[in-house]
Amino acid sequence: MTVAVRIPTILRTYTQDQSQVTAEGATLAEVLESLETSFAGIKARVVDDEGKLRRFVNIYVAEEDVRFSQGLDTPTPDGAQISIIPAVAGGC
Repeated sequence: MTVAVRIPTILRTYTQDQSQVTAEGATLAEVLESLETSFAGIKARVVDDEGKLRRFVNIYVAEEDVRFSQGLDTPTPDGAQISIIPAVAGGC
């Protein structure tokens, strides 16, 4: 399955400044492996040493937060839009 992945500004150093790239995979885990093959180092910014999504990174597949779906096992249908969004913290 080919999907489009939106890359946040903070990770664009890995994608040669591209804001959107394509990747392959039937699940989010496979898509992240595909991204790592094309853009070495990007996966470590999204997944921790235990292979879990980092707390400060939100990922959406077709506008659905994967944390409330199947996590890394979330299906990624052909043509799906995946968004990687760093969490924003702060306040008054």
